[in-house]
Amino acid sequence: MRSLKRVLLLVAVLLLVLAILAFVLENQQSVSLLFLGWAGPQLPVSVVTVAALLIGMLIGPSIGWFVSRTSRARRKRLV
Repeated sequence: MRSLKRVLLLVAVLLLVLAILAFVLENQQSVSLLFLGWAGPQLPVSVVTVAALLIGMLIGPSIGWFVSRTSRARRKRLV
């Protein structure tokens, strides 16, 4: 049973790696983003997308942590 779980995990990881590789290879067109007057360097679309994903993965939990901390402090003041 344990070896079956390992094999399934390995297959899932390999499929994920192949999907990421296909995404990166298919999105090599260079783009330059313009945000609030700041023009970024020319980077492949895949790099921009992965960077946005990673930034979102950092910002999202940070906002959730801050909101839960603030609401916990409010509940303590009410008690």
